[in-house]
Amino acid sequence: METFWLCFLPLFIAVDPIGLLPIYLNLTEGLPAPDQRRILRQSILTAMLVAVAFLFLGRWVFDVLGITQADFLIAGGILLFIVAMSDLLAVGKQQRRVDPQTVGAVPIGVPLTVGPASLTAMILLANQYGTLPTVLAMLANLVIAGAVFWFSHYLLNLLGRSGVRIISKVVSVILAAFAVMMIRKGILDAFRQFRDSVV
Repeated sequence: METFWLCFLPLFIAVDPIGLLPIYLNLTEGLPAPDQRRILRQSILTAMLVAVAFLFLGRWVFDVLGITQADFLIAGGILLFIVAMSDLLAVGKQQRRVDPQTVGAVPIGVPLTVGPASLTAMILLANQYGTLPTVLAMLANLVIAGAVFWFSHYLLNLLGRSGVRIISKVVSVILAAFAVMMIRKGILDAFRQFRDSVV
C-alpha cells in the first residue's frame, strides 16, 4: 500500500481533477443529461486506454531509442514545469467550440484528463516503483476524476468558481516543485552515469 500511495499522490497532482472541473463544465454546459453521461463515460474510458497503452508502449520506445531514465527525468521535468507555469500564469480559459460526439475523447479524455503531465509522471513512477502499482494508482485517479465530473455541478456550488481556481493554482505550484525535483534528479543521475563511464 505504501508503494501505491507513493504513485497515487504525484499522479493525483498531475491529473488535477479539481483543476479540470471548470473546463469540463465549460465544455459540457447546456448539453442534455444523456449527452453529459455519454461524454463522461467516453472521457474516462479514453483516458484509461491511452494511459495504459502509453505506459507499456512508451517504455518500449524509450528502450529502442536508447533514452535513459536521466534523459526522461530532465525532459519530463521541463515539460511538467511548463505545464504548471502555463496554468499558473493563465488569466482565463477561452470557451472551446467542440463536437458533442467526440468531446469526451478529445479534449476531455486526452489531453485534459490524461496529458503530458500525467503520462510523464507515469513513466517515471513505473521505473521507480513498478508497473502494477503505477497502473492501479492511475486507474484510481481516473475513477476520482470521473466522480468529480459526475458531481461537477454540486462541487461548483460548494466551492464556487473562485474556490476551484484557488485549488487549481495551489496544485500547479506543487506540480512545478515536483518538476524541479525531477530535473534535479535527472541531472544528478546523468552526472553519475558520466562519472561511472569515465571511471
